Amino acid sequence: MIPFWRKKHREKKAFVLKNGGILLEELITTFDGKRNPIRNFSSKELKLATNNYDTMNVIIDDGFIKLHKGFLPDRQISVMVFESESEHSYDCCINNIVFASQMCHKHILKLVGCCLETEFPTLVFESLVKYGTLEDHILNHHKCHLETLSWRQRLKIAMEISHTFAYLHIGFPRPIVYSWMSSSRFLLDEHCVPKLFDFSIAQCIPEGETQIKDAKVVGFHGYVAPEHIFSHVLDEKCDVYGFGSLLLELLTGQRRYDGSNGTENTSSYEWYCDLEKKINEDNWFIEAVDPIIVGDVQCPEIEQQLKVCKELAVKCLSYSGEDRPTMIDVAKQLRQLYLSTS
Repeated sequence: MIPFWRKKHREKKAFVLKNGGILLEELITTFDGKRNPIRNFSSKELKLATNNYDTMNVIIDDGFIKLHKGFLPDRQISVMVFESESEHSYDCCINNIVFASQMCHKHILKLVGCCLETEFPTLVFESLVKYGTLEDHILNHHKCHLETLSWRQRLKIAMEISHTFAYLHIGFPRPIVYSWMSSSRFLLDEHCVPKLFDFSIAQCIPEGETQIKDAKVVGFHGYVAPEHIFSHVLDEKCDVYGFGSLLLELLTGQRRYDGSNGTENTSSYEWYCDLEKKINEDNWFIEAVDPIIVGDVQCPEIEQQLKVCKELAVKCLSYSGEDRPTMIDVAKQLRQLYLSTS
């Protein structure tokens, strides 16, 4: 009879061989095997670091992934585990390692290592002070007992997020389409600096192509571009559409889709039409803007900034991708707008 400890050792070794092989194959296919240096962690190390994954150390739990706060002898870390044990979750897990290992940007959560000894690889990121997601601050601040965000803070966050996506679109030999836009995918530190995480469904546009064809329709309700829904194509302009939704969420304090009311509209077209009516009326400022921001406004200049921001969001939400600006253009406009608030 094989001793239990030896059986577990063999099982870990089998996972390492399987996960390592798949990860290497994906890295070669996507980025020619190149990646930033990352550390290999043992499952024992991470259990100790998270106090056996104590629920008291959970930063995020959305039913799909769980992010734990961890403590190593020389540093603090964030440990990501996938909750759902399915083939899709496994693919998302590998995708996260492949893409996160390429990133070098101050607004993207830095991957420092992974553990291949578990059935689903465990990801280890830089430490981030628990301060909630952007979604928590905009939509759930009362429930989460978080401070509300001022207009200038929201504009700064929007600018920094736009720079992050401009980096994904032009910072690599092949543009990266994120596809997973949502205010729930950004963590905020104690200085309200956003950090993008979760590259579960990110994809590179194939060499010599301008879009990804026959793409499976995935994404958060209200953030998915019409051409992705109806034509199953993906390109950088799909991320621009998603960013337009995010910008309106920052401006209005409303989500584009609320599952609590039992209704579902993948493109959120009705919501958009209703908001479009409001923001084109003479009293759009009172009708559409988040009351928290309205209370924060004390000068006509800020009202003008809100108007410019609104117009940019609507432009990003153009039905045709050709009518949307590039993320570089968006980043430039938001930077100019932010500097005007100084």
